Amino acid sequence: MLTDIMYVTIYVTDQDRALEFYTGGLGLEKRIDFSGPDGRFLTVGVPDSPVQILLWSHAAAAGQPGDVGRQGAPGPLILESDDLRKDFEILRRRGVTFEESEPVDYPFGVRIEAVDPDGNRVSLRQQRKP
Repeated sequence: MLTDIMYVTIYVTDQDRALEFYTGGLGLEKRIDFSGPDGRFLTVGVPDSPVQILLWSHAAAAGQPGDVGRQGAPGPLILESDDLRKDFEILRRRGVTFEESEPVDYPFGVRIEAVDPDGNRVSLRQQRKP
């Protein structure tokens, strides 16, 4: 029986640059970093969360799929915040690039899309409290 999600993969062209964005920009923590027979295995994660994001070097797959221009399409990674507007200001001061000028209210809560150095969209969400 499957029990949990271990890793999700984000394809990047430069693992060091991606590591700086995800740790220095988004504030995630570095978890695993070792060289293996298939390349560098580098992961980051949200503090206190078991799920790890694998920053895998694969230039041909980096960035967005063909529907990148579609309005409202989420990124391959969705991170949750308990105060998105506050986090948005912190991340913007750290140099994170966003598609919108500020978070947007939706029926389900608040959202904004960040963009990593390879063009991967990172969706940031805050769920509406009942």
